[in-house]
Amino acid sequence: MEFAEFAARASEMEAEPADLATVALVRNLFRDAGDDLPVVVRFVQGRVFPAWDSTTLDVGPRLLHEAIARAAGTNVTADDVEDELADVGEIGAVAEGYDFGGQRGLAAFAGGTDGLTVAEVDETLRELAAADGEGSEDRKLNTLFGLFNRCSPEEAKFLARLVLSEMRIGVGEGTVRDAVAEAFLADAADGDGAGADESADTDDGDADEATGADGTDEEADEREDPTILATDDELEAVERALQVSNDYGMVATVARADGESGLAGVHLEVGRPVQAMLAQAGTVTDAVDAWDEAAVETKFDGARVQVHYDEAAGEVSLFSRNMDDVTDPLPEVVEFVEANVDRSVIVDGEVVAVDDEGDPLPFQEILRRFRRKHDVSRMREEVRVEFCAFDCLHDDGEDLLDAPLTARHDRLTDVLGDSGAVSELLVSSDADEIAAFEERALEAGHEGIMLKNPDSTYSPGNRGKNWLKRKPDVETLDLVVTGAEWGEGRRAEFLGTFLLSARTDEGYETIGKVATGITDERLADLTDLLEPEIRAEDGQEVDLRPSVVFEVGYEEIQESPTYSSGYALRFPRFVSVRGDKDPEDADSLERVERLADAQ
Repeated sequence: MEFAEFAARASEMEAEPADLATVALVRNLFRDAGDDLPVVVRFVQGRVFPAWDSTTLDVGPRLLHEAIARAAGTNVTADDVEDELADVGEIGAVAEGYDFGGQRGLAAFAGGTDGLTVAEVDETLRELAAADGEGSEDRKLNTLFGLFNRCSPEEAKFLARLVLSEMRIGVGEGTVRDAVAEAFLADAADGDGAGADESADTDDGDADEATGADGTDEEADEREDPTILATDDELEAVERALQVSNDYGMVATVARADGESGLAGVHLEVGRPVQAMLAQAGTVTDAVDAWDEAAVETKFDGARVQVHYDEAAGEVSLFSRNMDDVTDPLPEVVEFVEANVDRSVIVDGEVVAVDDEGDPLPFQEILRRFRRKHDVSRMREEVRVEFCAFDCLHDDGEDLLDAPLTARHDRLTDVLGDSGAVSELLVSSDADEIAAFEERALEAGHEGIMLKNPDSTYSPGNRGKNWLKRKPDVETLDLVVTGAEWGEGRRAEFLGTFLLSARTDEGYETIGKVATGITDERLADLTDLLEPEIRAEDGQEVDLRPSVVFEVGYEEIQESPTYSSGYALRFPRFVSVRGDKDPEDADSLERVERLADAQ
């Protein structure tokens, strides 16, 4: 395909405001792409390399501006290009405004020997990306100058955007997915569909098949028809193949050649990263109400890392959440995998920075490791890291994406054995048990907990409702402490559970207990604060004079006969002691009622 034709098609897409019509334009481009299909699929997304490949052109705006200026003529400088960019606001429009030395307009379609092809642009940009070492910047500049010098204004517009990975034509991943399904899987109204790309090659001798009785071009009518919609199954087949490959060009090629059966044969590949499954904010109440019970894990304050181990090659590859290769900055994780894994796997987890005692450090510390390509040995001494694994996507030739979460965790435990790297998984519907798990995670210095559907599959790139990160408490109450319980075990000498009450005109009405969010050090302080207020004791329970106010976070207020107020706090969490408030300043039961009604 001529690059000029690609540019002309891209201009049509840019000008089309309707989503279905845009999909139709992309669909038709894919059908007409021939051998250039995988490149064209990437180009419409502004990509030279597949989504999983972290290779970049490594061309900054300044270098691009210099190449445009050189191709534009001796009287144009990079500063001129930047000034024009400030006025126009977009580099493609700037490049389109210059008169380069190449062919113009329709002349590029005439088959001239100097016309750029899509394949040439792809090959040249790949050579540019490979340029390294001394003099590489000059080589890149010369390479870009050569390309722009052969461009028409319209070609230059999209070449400039492609170099900066900013195609700006309204074609996102969803559009490409739909277009692939429509181009190669869906049946058109006249019976064409997966084979429609073949009809584009019909020679003039078949005019009776391509032309209707009224002399109109039926094939052209089909190309303009935006209503050739793929079924949900066809879209799902493409989506699934994209999820496990992150290679849109390859998926389009397989769909064209082998249809849905071919797409079903696309699997995870060790060494080729996939997008990480993501979580959305939620609460324990949300999780238990939706799934009856929740799989609870520690929420680490680290950086997401996908571990790939190819047993046959003996190679470990590490990828970030953005699928960048981070193998070199994390040699101790590589060493850990080599020492503990004996078969090909893909494992999901986080790398956490830790201090000399093994306690987690803030997220900013792990970023210091990720950002360093050099002095890795020195940084390894300065910032220690540990790998915490929580999911297994592939195990010894078997994809596990469709297996339930609990089954994947079992496989993860089998893969890593007693290495100590497997994150603990609690499956429970008991609020107190979940709260205790969260308390342990917080005491260990972690962010909190993750809540996951025990039966959920692993959906790469999906931020659905099957994974929840427990959001911070969005509402708090200032409540009076009117009772407590002595702790057990190592906390036996501390008051460990505190009875909370809301203020009324007649006194105080109980509304719940809180024990979560309190460290041992804080418990010692609270015990010292409250022991003088003990009025009576009965076993572990103590009655306290109402004198101390706690700020307490919660997920929900619900009606309950358990406490005298008629309400209970779902998943209460200690926030602070309100030393600035006396009991008469605490929240009233009337306010509790208003908040409950507002829910």
